[in-house]
Amino acid sequence: GSAHAIASGRVSYVLGVQGPCASYDTACSAGLVSVHAASSALALGEARSGLAAGVNLMLLPAVSVSCAVAGMTSARGRCHTFDDRADGYARSEACVAFVLRQRDDWPRGTLSLGGSSVRADGRSASLTAPNGQAQQALRTASHVRAGMTPAELTSAEAHGTGTALGDPIEAGSYAAVAHAFGGGASAAMGSVKANLGHSEPAAGTAGLLMLAMKLDASQA
Repeated sequence: GSAHAIASGRVSYVLGVQGPCASYDTACSAGLVSVHAASSALALGEARSGLAAGVNLMLLPAVSVSCAVAGMTSARGRCHTFDDRADGYARSEACVAFVLRQRDDWPRGTLSLGGSSVRADGRSASLTAPNGQAQQALRTASHVRAGMTPAELTSAEAHGTGTALGDPIEAGSYAAVAHAFGGGASAAMGSVKANLGHSEPAAGTAGLLMLAMKLDASQA
């Protein structure tokens, strides 16, 4: 039960599906990296459909204790995203999955994934400190790949863990990219973590689901 490769492999076994199969451990972005990988596999013609999922279960207290000792979790027990009360995050569980299909296989009402990119922070102030310049490069690459500018953005789902260090850097990177493209961005920014907590490897897919639900509601 501790081998990541077996976790994804058993899903393929149970469903009887073939094609690229991999487990990703990139911390909080793992679910979104799996979505990016599935999208890339479709673009390369390795498959006509893909299943991307993010899962987090809190089965043992050791991880919670380690996060608390490291000062990562909130003493208030809440993710106060973009809030003066931000003092860390609250851990949570989640299981979120997406089915991706080739464009000509889409049923009516399907949301389109315009573009995605993956980047690492590289060197930063500390292990958990985000790198604003790397975030800006990631967002710029995603905009270019999607063929859109920040001015066309109407809603943004932020990482937004509710930390006094990370949240301002993330908001600043959004503003910097908008300025680099000539300004004009007025997207509403939020984070599902303020409602559900931080589901760690499933956090990205939880945020993507929230964004999809908001976009679907706006088109209804």
